Amino acid sequence: MTSKLAIALLAVFLLSAALCEAAVLSRVSSELRCQCINTHSSLFHPKYIKELRVIDRGPHCENSEIIVKLVNGKEVCLDPKEKWVQKVVQVFLKRAEKQESLNK
Repeated sequence: MTSKLAIALLAVFLLSAALCEAAVLSRVSSELRCQCINTHSSLFHPKYIKELRVIDRGPHCENSEIIVKLVNGKEVCLDPKEKWVQKVVQVFLKRAEKQESLNK
């Protein structure tokens, strides 16, 4: 009886290890491509932006990408060539620098 239990536990362990490996590989493969297919370029107020991420161009993507998370939870890619988007990025960078200096 104990050998069947040991074999069952070993099988469960191997299955969970395989599933974890598959999850890591799928996440890595999704990070090795452009995140933005379409960009939003019409102006909206920055108060609706909860979070901003800037992804520099690299081997994964030839374009710089700006992804914002809105207060309603939706993620939107912004056109980095638009002047208003560049201003919003500058505002967020200054805000982050100010937060960092307050935390020290």
